[in-house]
Amino acid sequence: MNKKLFLPLVFVFALLAISQGYTQSISNSQLAKVINYPDNVKAPLTSNEMKMLKEVYGNQLQNNVLSKPQRLKDIKHLLRNRIEIKLVSDSKNQKQCTLLSQVPLFDNYVKDLKRDASFNPRNFNPLKYMFKFFSGGPHMYRADNTNYFIIIKTQQL
Repeated sequence: MNKKLFLPLVFVFALLAISQGYTQSISNSQLAKVINYPDNVKAPLTSNEMKMLKEVYGNQLQNNVLSKPQRLKDIKHLLRNRIEIKLVSDSKNQKQCTLLSQVPLFDNYVKDLKRDASFNPRNFNPLKYMFKFFSGGPHMYRADNTNYFIIIKTQQL
């Protein structure tokens, strides 16, 4: 083989091998992150939490949530620790954010799932909406025509 071609080929293969190894090490480190769950996720579902789940998952609740311990734990953590509904009456303290009406419904399992006609923080079901639960950083949404804000807190590692 011609020496002029051989050395550049070796160099290219070496770069590819190094970049492949680096990519794998990044992927492995991302997989190794462990979520620290508070003790309250060990408690059974409340009747209200079960009602929320049934509304969203319908007859697929057992197959898609209840029979999957990790998924159930993640949902309990969301409902109990990571979602906050806050009343902010002073307009100076209100920030621009996505309106609840702009968030798509999570109707993958219950096709006739409907939005609430009006917002009531006491019976609001956040699982009905495709909020950015697992993306980086906190997210905030505003219930249309109210001073209520829905805050999705960052998942703590």
